[in-house]
Amino acid sequence: SSRVSPTQLACPLDLGCHSVGKTRVKLPSGSKKIIPSTSRAVVGVVAGGGRIEKPILKAGAAYHKYKAKRHSWPRVRGVTMNPVDHPHGGGNHQHIGMPATKSRHAPAGQKVGLIAARRTGRLRGAAATAALAAKEREKSKN
Repeated sequence: SSRVSPTQLACPLDLGCHSVGKTRVKLPSGSKKIIPSTSRAVVGVVAGGGRIEKPILKAGAAYHKYKAKRHSWPRVRGVTMNPVDHPHGGGNHQHIGMPATKSRHAPAGQKVGLIAARRTGRLRGAAATAALAAKEREKSKN
């Protein structure tokens, strides 16, 4: 018949069998792997790879992107709202006007901003040194 068995499908990638029922496959990375000959696979790459690496240049592109997902765009900041709409709203200038950190046990209406923050503010001491070293490593890579 014209039906192809999984063992025959592995033949183009077959680099010699060590034992019956096993196939050695060379991967794109160059490594060789022994797999059962009854295994099935699709050879190739996933379509659409790298699509999200292109920048969104227009508001309309973002609109259509999020329209297909959920209502999460545009995201309005709390400080631009009125006090009836958000705890950060109101005032004569756009500022929060209170500490942004909130307790984990705060009631639901107050729980905006940094909820149960472990720490806030500028990194100091060993943490600052480690962060600076990581930033320098990133710069040297680029």
